[in-house]
Amino acid sequence: MTDVLVVAEVEGGKVKKTTLSAITMAKQAGSSFSILAIGGPGTKAAAGELTGYGAAKVLVCEDASLANYVAEHYAPTVAEVGKAFGLVCATASTFGKDLIPRVAAKLDASYAGDCSGVKQDGGKIVYKRPMFAGNAFGYATLSTPIQTATARQSEFEAAQASGGSSPLEDVAKVAPGAAASRVEFVSLDAVKSDRPELTDASVIVSGGRALKEKFFDVLEPLADVLGSALGASRAACDAGYCPGDFQVGQTGKIVAPKLYFAIGISGAIQHIAGMKGSKTIVAINKDPDAPIFQIADYGLVADLFVAVPELVEKLKAHKAAS
Repeated sequence: MTDVLVVAEVEGGKVKKTTLSAITMAKQAGSSFSILAIGGPGTKAAAGELTGYGAAKVLVCEDASLANYVAEHYAPTVAEVGKAFGLVCATASTFGKDLIPRVAAKLDASYAGDCSGVKQDGGKIVYKRPMFAGNAFGYATLSTPIQTATARQSEFEAAQASGGSSPLEDVAKVAPGAAASRVEFVSLDAVKSDRPELTDASVIVSGGRALKEKFFDVLEPLADVLGSALGASRAACDAGYCPGDFQVGQTGKIVAPKLYFAIGISGAIQHIAGMKGSKTIVAINKDPDAPIFQIADYGLVADLFVAVPELVEKLKAHKAAS
């Protein structure tokens, strides 16, 4: 059986929820697992959040030079720690997709990216991966002594704390290679919002190009009453109606909330690939033949500029009465 190393995603002194999906993958893939938290000041305190998930140990590399994520600075340490494990994994977030392939290169390891499932079969790990925008699945086994993989967050349930307390163990930062000298962290320009992050939200309200310049005017009141995150189709982002950070889909963010509103979204295959794992899908579109209705649990054929404000008023009235 395989020992697995989970690389935690730490940001702002906190462990991101995405890490919990990688822990679930590790539990399904191996006999035991450990967790590596790596980053700048505050990382060790954040690592304390991970001690209750059943890991053999939680390894911590805290160094001031790692305060700003740069893959060329992180990968050497992760690779050095990963030498003692059969599988090194993380969630297929921007962080995991950027870091793990570089770790694989340093370890001369094989890589299975964006996995939607994993299991043990005859002493080998079998990785399930989506293909053709999720319309088919491929199954792969890897042959190198050390393997690497990333887990699609929407396909792996977030791990639940199981009690106990894993020991914390410090590890030293490994000096970066020559490539790091040619990479400089300049700044991070991130969209700041009081709303939940798309990948963590339990409710998401998404809009399409049909909203045009009224994207926020129509959707924000609904998002406010639901306490939801805001998402969008690629067409809406490309048209400039909302920031690119809102994009849900094959080339955007993969989400699986409990409730997903698709408003004015026709349902292109690339968008569906990013949200079809949602537990309940509600679609509002004036085109009765829109592909989104094929996967929606509830569909309303209506003018969204009329239907959405009416829905907001009904929800407000329901909240006031309850």
